[in-house]
Amino acid sequence: MNMKTKITTTDFASHLTDYLSVHLPGRVNASPNTVASYRDAFRLFLLFCREERGISPERLEMKHIDDDLVNAFLEWTEKNRGCGVSTRNQRLAALHAFVRYVQAETPERLLIHQRILAIPFKRTGKPLVPYLTNEALEAVLRQPDGAVPTGRRDLTLLVVLYDTGARVQELADLRVRDVRLVEPPTATLTGKGRKVRCVPLMSRTVELLRGYLEERRLNGSEKADHPLFFNSRREPLTRAGVAYVVSKYAKEVEKEGKVSLPPKVTPHVFRHTKAVHLLQANVNLIYIRDFLGHASVTTSEIYARADNRMKREALERAYAPTLPKDEPHWADDEKLLSWLRELCR
Repeated sequence: MNMKTKITTTDFASHLTDYLSVHLPGRVNASPNTVASYRDAFRLFLLFCREERGISPERLEMKHIDDDLVNAFLEWTEKNRGCGVSTRNQRLAALHAFVRYVQAETPERLLIHQRILAIPFKRTGKPLVPYLTNEALEAVLRQPDGAVPTGRRDLTLLVVLYDTGARVQELADLRVRDVRLVEPPTATLTGKGRKVRCVPLMSRTVELLRGYLEERRLNGSEKADHPLFFNSRREPLTRAGVAYVVSKYAKEVEKEGKVSLPPKVTPHVFRHTKAVHLLQANVNLIYIRDFLGHASVTTSEIYARADNRMKREALERAYAPTLPKDEPHWADDEKLLSWLRELCR
């Protein structure tokens, strides 16, 4: 006689599985990166419950999850894991989103859920936006060896990364069909929330891409869905792969020691660089918002605070009255001193 093994699952396991595999990708249409970020947050949460509270993942239930547990988890991420405030806030955002989803399923725990949702995000300072000066950007772009195919690919990648202001995942996701080299030349990027935007390509970028596509034999219509940038196995470059290319040439510039670079040059620094350069060219923040795919112009305003040179030039253009010369010192004016003494009584 066949015996069927009864499989029992906890309410937490059921809710989390539905949240990550059905709700986020299907109902919310969250991007794979967002789902992966939330998945990592819960992986750490389960690790914390097992190591610090002695609750194995298969035994964790909704009744265990309250504001005390969440606060302890957040403190653990900072002290034990050495995470920064921004990472701590990301973990909390994932838990908040899950609690909002699950509270409709468990109304009897509404008060506990509200206490979790009331846990505040930690405030962080607003660091200066790292970006490359024109001189630093040119120094990085001079590093790839144009005599070898890999160098030509890397130069094209760096130029496209800067010219489009793309996020690193947007660049990694580019397919041949996403690049239009005839007038008007554009690149189609798929950003956060699967939002699609077209950005213009400059003539120098078009020349590099045209030569790159020809050299890599990507011109045919059958190659339309081929990754634009790929490795030796013809697999698309990952985020880590793009970051490696950027870091490699930034380190070469650092070795030369001729120009100053930000402490860490990442693909996102190229995005910041494009935004600051657009601002320096007097491009309106509204256009910069659309170019970068920001949800709000408020996000784009960080670049208005980024460039000290722009601030200095703005001050120099402001009206400054000519100061009189050889005027008597105010301390020698007895009438003024008497008035000040009377004022302070």
